[in-house]
Amino acid sequence: MMKWLSTCLLLLTSLSSSAAVDIQKDTLYPQVEFDTSMGKIVVELDRTRAPLTVDNFLTYVVKGEYDNTIFHRVIAEFVVQGGGLTTKLEERPSLEPVVNESGNGLSNSLGTIAMARDNDPHSATRQFYFNLGDNKKLDPSKRRWGYTVFGEVTQGMDVLEAISLVPTEHNTTLNWPDFPVNTVMLKKATLLPR
Repeated sequence: MMKWLSTCLLLLTSLSSSAAVDIQKDTLYPQVEFDTSMGKIVVELDRTRAPLTVDNFLTYVVKGEYDNTIFHRVIAEFVVQGGGLTTKLEERPSLEPVVNESGNGLSNSLGTIAMARDNDPHSATRQFYFNLGDNKKLDPSKRRWGYTVFGEVTQGMDVLEAISLVPTEHNTTLNWPDFPVNTVMLKKATLLPR
């Protein structure tokens, strides 16, 4: 009996915690503000074209999972990537991967936000990137999956351009290239009111 009560209590707790996460399911174009160490960026997401990706991304935002992370990959005129590492270079935990929605008609063009992933097309979890150029080679083709674009920058393009120009190096701890010499923080990501 006690085991059954514990199981019920655990189930109710998990249901109430997931119900408490308001990702504005009824908003087709939600907006998120990124407060970075170099200024603010606002993006408008497109739930009509990438509903699974937007819901996934907003779950991380609303739970505060992007707060105090770093931008760990910066390539001028290409991408600024972040969302997965702490300042101690530790990977943040991820939810289940999201289904690739790259065939949604949105292109990896200048000023858009998209999901980073591994070689597996359906491996995107929490890391995202901003396109700092027209990166059509990241779009899907008849022979390959692309990278899912799910929104665009509406404010702060100058901030992104400044981030894209910071000096970078090969990080020996992670064995990653294009790592900023000085930390560029994502202090807080906020889902803006409707």
